Amino acid sequence: MQNLLKILLRYSNFLVFIALEVAAFLLIYYNNAYPRSSIFSTANDAVAWQEEQITELRSYFSLKSQNEQLALENADLRNQIVSMDSVQIDGSFRYSSAKVVQMTTDQLHNYLTINRGSHDGIQRGQGVRNEEGAVGIVRTVGPNYSVVLPLINTHTNLSCRFLKNDYVGTLQWDGKDCRFAQLADVAAHMVVNPGDTIVTSGLSPVFPEGIPVGIVENSVLKTGDAYHTIRVRLYTNFKRLKYVELVQNEHLQELEELQNGLD
Repeated sequence: MQNLLKILLRYSNFLVFIALEVAAFLLIYYNNAYPRSSIFSTANDAVAWQEEQITELRSYFSLKSQNEQLALENADLRNQIVSMDSVQIDGSFRYSSAKVVQMTTDQLHNYLTINRGSHDGIQRGQGVRNEEGAVGIVRTVGPNYSVVLPLINTHTNLSCRFLKNDYVGTLQWDGKDCRFAQLADVAAHMVVNPGDTIVTSGLSPVFPEGIPVGIVENSVLKTGDAYHTIRVRLYTNFKRLKYVELVQNEHLQELEELQNGLD
């Protein structure tokens, strides 16, 4: 007990100072509205910030299911458009959604893998697109997954046309930049301008006509050249590709059999 009294006496000045500080703080708090509101405001801000972070975290984890639902809805809407307007859109095409589970963008022979296969009715040779435009063509099909050759693969050739005049060319990739491809077989007499829109031609059974592909970035025609050298900026951003749609031509097998019969 004596030791406690000694300690209290030794630090009595400090303890009195602390007590006065607490008393002063309480007097200011109860007699001045501004500090009191500031304290409440700070506390409320902290709680609001915490709630905002929790909400954003919940939203982040729900994005996956939301994106998958949107992909399904887009495919359904496209099918409805086809059924309602078979004059403008070839009614033989149907759409189904898929998710990209693996992809490369920095190789000569890039590929992407989707989570749909033969169990889902996927067939080799189907076109693949997304909301931006053409993506590629299904190459191999397994029971649950399929491999797609994208436009950014040097083995992929896609028949395209100019939206402004229906002139046809062949889209190819040079293996350099996944944002661009080259449009070949465009004769020198053709007038090509930056900004010209390029779409699918509809001359192959893979895609219906009119699916966006890209816009002309620039065109070079040297003296004596028979064809333009055309650089096309692709609409599809392959670096951010997550969900795609499979373009199913219901007459694909029949068309392939007819074409194979010519060989």
